[in-house]
Amino acid sequence: MSAKKGKKGLDALTEGYLDYLAEVQRRTPATVTDTRCTLKRVTRLMDTIRPGVPLWKLALEDYLRWLEQERESDRSEACLSKYLSHLRGLLDYAWRSGRADRNVLDGFRIKDRSDRQEPQALTVAQARQLIAACPGGTPAQRRDRLVILILYGCGLRTNELCSLNVTDVDVERQELRVLHGKGDRQRVVPVPQGVFTELLAYLHWRGGKRGPLFRTHVRHRRLTARQTCQIVRRAAEAAGLAGRVTPKTLRHSYATALMDAGVDLAVIAMLMGHRSPNETGVYLHVLGDKARQAVDRLNKHPGDKP
Repeated sequence: MSAKKGKKGLDALTEGYLDYLAEVQRRTPATVTDTRCTLKRVTRLMDTIRPGVPLWKLALEDYLRWLEQERESDRSEACLSKYLSHLRGLLDYAWRSGRADRNVLDGFRIKDRSDRQEPQALTVAQARQLIAACPGGTPAQRRDRLVILILYGCGLRTNELCSLNVTDVDVERQELRVLHGKGDRQRVVPVPQGVFTELLAYLHWRGGKRGPLFRTHVRHRRLTARQTCQIVRRAAEAAGLAGRVTPKTLRHSYATALMDAGVDLAVIAMLMGHRSPNETGVYLHVLGDKARQAVDRLNKHPGDKP
């Protein structure tokens, strides 16, 4: 028997799952919307394979056929992995609700075979050049300079920076509390001393104990991701840096600098808000010959001279 569709185009159980994500799991609206888009897409495609059968009643073979269709549509492995993650959550919810005998996608994974490109990052000299091009005379310049400093000095994502509130600054511990990280993961990021000094001066100038840390000067609204990108682009142009410099470039520069300084991969993963050190492996190019040199040390005979 087919599942009855609600007003938003999805069946009651799926809508219940999305409400569960928002109200119980406290997932961000963006995450819930992304999950909804996935489930709508899969439902639409599955109707061409098994018409009228709800997602939680489908067999693994049905999902394998769906995956082949998605691959033929040139969907990347990373995209398909995200779809499967969303589906596993729904099927697990259906199983725990007694609507399904089991989660047929439990433990099912696909390997991401796409080649990861080396991320664009600034050298330390280029980063200093960028910061030097950011004056702090006017209120707008003071804000823009601190945006650059935190993106580079703390490695935040654009949305994480825009979501910061004044109350997320722990003055006593000299840390930032990132409460709206990717995948709804929260973390605490230490603020470098030089950046923290300018952050304190900014807080004193800004005044107020609540509200967005970074806001517009006309209507005092929260700074948007688009406005943040414009701030970085203007600073890069003023610094005379060739190429396209974005907030993500500064985040990559943060990770690259840590890697080059010899910081443990697990620590970098924690600071970056990655799910595991495996995600941080894209920065291993920074090591260059250091890995080979470390192995060569192990190969030395105990009696050999260093």
